Amino acid sequence: MPDTDPGYVDTLAGQLRTRHPDLLQAAENELQALRGRLATVTRFIHNPAIAHDIRASLARDLGLPEPTETPHA
Repeated sequence: MPDTDPGYVDTLAGQLRTRHPDLLQAAENELQALRGRLATVTRFIHNPAIAHDIRASLARDLGLPEPTETPHA
């Protein structure tokens, strides 16, 4: 944030802490849920039982590393 007065930012942060102390916990809960969803997507992308083209397309769409293609037995 260019040209932001540190005192102003500190005042806003203090107000947020005192008026909405539950916001930090809510943000932490959301982050935990997001990490869980990302873990689920990662397992899907690396699951060789699912067609490689589907997994690779999903990875590309999400901007994640593509899975390696496993040779068929």
